[in-house]
Amino acid sequence: MQRDTDADAIVREIIARTGGDIRLALPLGLGKPVTLLNALVQAACDDPGVTLAIFTALTLERPAPGSDVERRFLEPAMDRLFGAYPEILYARLRREGTLPPNIKVSEFFMLAGRWLGHEAAQQAYISANYTHARDVLLRQKPNVLMQLVAEEDGRFSLSSNTDISADLFRFRAQGEADFITVFETHPQLPFLQGPGATLRVDEVDLVLDPVQPFELFSAPRRPLALEDHAIGLHVARLIVDGGTLQIGIGTLGDTVANALLLRDRGEAAAVQADCPFPVMQDAGAPFADGLYCVTEMLVAGLMALFEAKAIRREVDGCAIHAGFFVETRDFYANLRSLPPERRAKIGMMPVSFTNALYGDEAQKRAARTDARFVNAAMKVSALGDVMSDSVKDGQVVSGVGGQFNFIEQAFALDGARSIITLAATRISHGKVESNISWALPSVTVPRHMRDIVVTEYGIVDLRDRTDAEVIAALLAITDSRFQADLMAKAKAAGKLPKDYQIPPAHRRNLPQTVADWLVPHRAALPDFPFDSDFDAIERVLLPALQELANLSPTLSGKARLLAASLTAAPHPQEDEAMARMGYKDDRGLTARALRGALRRVASAKRDNQIL
Repeated sequence: MQRDTDADAIVREIIARTGGDIRLALPLGLGKPVTLLNALVQAACDDPGVTLAIFTALTLERPAPGSDVERRFLEPAMDRLFGAYPEILYARLRREGTLPPNIKVSEFFMLAGRWLGHEAAQQAYISANYTHARDVLLRQKPNVLMQLVAEEDGRFSLSSNTDISADLFRFRAQGEADFITVFETHPQLPFLQGPGATLRVDEVDLVLDPVQPFELFSAPRRPLALEDHAIGLHVARLIVDGGTLQIGIGTLGDTVANALLLRDRGEAAAVQADCPFPVMQDAGAPFADGLYCVTEMLVAGLMALFEAKAIRREVDGCAIHAGFFVETRDFYANLRSLPPERRAKIGMMPVSFTNALYGDEAQKRAARTDARFVNAAMKVSALGDVMSDSVKDGQVVSGVGGQFNFIEQAFALDGARSIITLAATRISHGKVESNISWALPSVTVPRHMRDIVVTEYGIVDLRDRTDAEVIAALLAITDSRFQADLMAKAKAAGKLPKDYQIPPAHRRNLPQTVADWLVPHRAALPDFPFDSDFDAIERVLLPALQELANLSPTLSGKARLLAASLTAAPHPQEDEAMARMGYKDDRGLTARALRGALRRVASAKRDNQIL
């Protein structure tokens, strides 16, 4: 093994050993060794004789503010919110259109929404289930694997990214792959174990020990809206004590985990008792046997359940098996500070283990009892198709990832269920639209794999039901402002009886109904149940900025904001919030609109209303 503190020296050795024809296997997300990676990309930029093909996913980037308002909010807090994470060179060159022709980048999962409208990234996207990405990579015959790792007692841990790497090392040991292993060590990465998650020194070729390690990417948690909490409370009813849990990424993990913690503490029943929507399942008792977690992504909510010992049922000595993580700096520090015996209960595994039943199938089936696979969608059709990764013109928002894998497991395992969650509506170009629609422009999961769907308005079970029953069920959890139109389309298509009517109990599916239910329980349903790097005044600004974004695209919305700035009562922290955004006066229309948004938010909060 060759070690050095100079990234350029390691890069020169990589080029020498490969003859300058480099096919790079690069982990997704946090596992990218940015110091080494940037040095390698720069070397390829400097020497057109070097060819560099990169296969990766989820290139992490600090956000680029798209407007003056975003700039004013983000720039003063960028390092605190996202960490002083370095810019990844190939991403910048790609965005600028200056990536040289001897460097190619292919991704199978993209940072959500980051590459919409970018032709090169959209054209280079490879659509693949997470479990298939490994095989796509192997067929490209990678000759270099680079990864950020933790080191402890003479061993290396793949830490945040066993997802594909662990399998690649297994294939190399079996003689089915041949690549140079290049690691960059990082003191802030937690040392985690699991079969294939650690390597001996003699299994590694080149190691960079940077003199000044970069700061790890930190992914700030988004605030939970009342509809998020409603969804989490519904999902919490469906989780079986002694069963198996998987939760997808985004706000979903926080809201479901918070609801499960309330359930485990015996506090969910009081909230559920006031639920205005017909829900057949009871609130669920505290966990006597505990849960086992098998998930591709380890998120803060799952760690909270683990620390509260709601997740405690063990399989092969572990209460959690996970494939990767990207979280906050506090999350990484908490993992590092866990006592070794507790940390050993978290087993980092390849996604071939977490996301599939192939290999050791009998053992996996025995372990994954009463499994509940919970994932978020963008839209659902009235017939049960799910759209999660693309928009209507085919551009990719993120990717399929592991969602289809988990839904496939839900149908393959006895007693397992897939739970798809989505807010009933969204605001697009200043107008409210339904997320349950007659047809979808693209499909991630087809209707023949429809199962359980949850919105803030309730739970519906679609498995084994007829098309007419599926449509009727989804109408019951559709926002009431869109039910009549959706029902008319179903009847016109001959898929719903002409005399069908939505039951009265499901005709009050409105945001205000959710607010009337949950506002009295706000103490148990915080915006940030697992804390946040946003400071107090930024937390005041977040809902106002969302209101500004929702209303400003239309003339009528702008008028409402400006009217509120003149006539509504001030927000209690209005002056401090305006100062934080750098607005000393209201001379500009944007400043006046933001003041109006702050006042509208304050007014809605006082009156327990939803904007």
